[in-house]
Amino acid sequence: MTRKTLALAPDQPVQLDAGLLERLVRVMESLNPDAGLRTYSPKEAAAFLGKTENWVTEQIQLGTIPFTRIGKTPRLTAEHIKWVQANGEVLPHQYSQRPLAA
Repeated sequence: MTRKTLALAPDQPVQLDAGLLERLVRVMESLNPDAGLRTYSPKEAAAFLGKTENWVTEQIQLGTIPFTRIGKTPRLTAEHIKWVQANGEVLPHQYSQRPLAA
């Protein structure tokens, strides 16, 4: 077995099962113990969320998203950003029209 036989074709997607991915994330986080201490400004968080800095700032002021203050500056942790992503999910209603088959 060589590197060339193990290498993926450029257009071939990588498939990992959820358990393997979770273990990989835990190992990566253990390599950088300060990763949980990283905070993001509203501008940086907006880039992750695909929103504007103004939107993030307004949501912080309204108290609709979690954040922490370091001094007087509002900051978001990775867990805060994940919370916003998870709680913004909207599932279709069971009686909604289903798209027509293509």
